[in-house]
Amino acid sequence: MSKPHLLVHETADNVGVVVVEGLKAGTKMLCVVTHDNSSFELTAKADVPIGHKVALKDLKAGDTAIKYGQDIGKIIGPAAKGDYVHVHNLKTKRW
Repeated sequence: MSKPHLLVHETADNVGVVVVEGLKAGTKMLCVVTHDNSSFELTAKADVPIGHKVALKDLKAGDTAIKYGQDIGKIIGPAAKGDYVHVHNLKTKRW
């Protein structure tokens, strides 16, 4: 079995975490859901650093980002499925 490129913790998550160095746009990622050990494929639309997030579905401004089954912030700019999710399109709800 290949090593995963992206980990998703819960089936309800809408972002996953890159777990490889040097992920490049166009990479067909092996994505593993740790909750049930299922897997799926997703193509990265951007270069994404290790430890950063990728959208698992199309997200629009106002949506809630869910990681580890938890609300981690508000989407402030669109992120299509496979896009990089970070400070340019995600903000904490604390302030």
